[in-house]
Amino acid sequence: MDSEGTARASAGEGAGRASTGEGMRFAFGTLTVLRVRLTRWDRAAGRAGMLCAPAVGVAVGAASAALGSALLLLGSGPLLAAVASTAVPAALTRGLHLDGLADTADGLGSNKPADEALRIMKASDIGPFGVLTVVLVLLAQVAALAGLYGRGLLAGASAAVVAGAASRLAMTLACRTGVPPARRDGLGAVVAGGVPAGAAAAVAAAVAVLAAAAGAAGAADAVGAVGALPGVLPGALTGAVRGVLAVAAALAAGELLLRRCRARLGGVTGDVFGAVCETAATAALVVSALG
Repeated sequence: MDSEGTARASAGEGAGRASTGEGMRFAFGTLTVLRVRLTRWDRAAGRAGMLCAPAVGVAVGAASAALGSALLLLGSGPLLAAVASTAVPAALTRGLHLDGLADTADGLGSNKPADEALRIMKASDIGPFGVLTVVLVLLAQVAALAGLYGRGLLAGASAAVVAGAASRLAMTLACRTGVPPARRDGLGAVVAGGVPAGAAAAVAAAVAVLAAAAGAAGAADAVGAVGALPGVLPGALTGAVRGVLAVAAALAAGELLLRRCRARLGGVTGDVFGAVCETAATAALVVSALG
């Protein structure tokens, strides 16, 4: 984010509440490569935008599921469908969150004081910690999705949507009141500490309901695919529970990383948000693939 944007953010600290439309534009404009005209760049817009972040995750997850499902229907096999599904979020974010994951891994892995770690994270190159972390995370995501697509089209597609929503929800919670920014500029300075706990809890409940519905659909499809129709209802109930557990695992993984970053860096940055997103998405997919 440029200095002009930071100045506008500071100037807008006391601005009025942003509308849902402004929040959506902020969320899609900052968290995807979609050409969205930002009408506001201040704390109020950042608060509304991060509350809308799970909606971005649903859209990205749906696009991921669509491509993976299309390839599966064309006979590609589960592995290629999984690779395609994993590539879509990276393409729609121009690798923004993966870059944040790599930078955060380099910063935390350096064992340097906070100021030096933040300088490492801001550098344009990627070190060995970052490369290794990104490779392992992508392998875990592909492996989980391949297993899910192997159970059925809806099993993989629903997990992709749940992971997209849960990972962005983890970003919403990472912006809750009391979480400070590590720098005075950038996305972290605009959104850190801006989301009220009550509003974040309401969004989390909505995502949990979505995950339960998606998990039920995916599990019913997987059970039906093997011809066990009498087991569709119990399977759907189990899938609903697994969907909620996937969200819980995503939030737990994101929270653990957030706490580590706060302890080491003194707060959050845009890179930390990206790392939280990818970590949470991976946790959600792994839990969805279990059982």
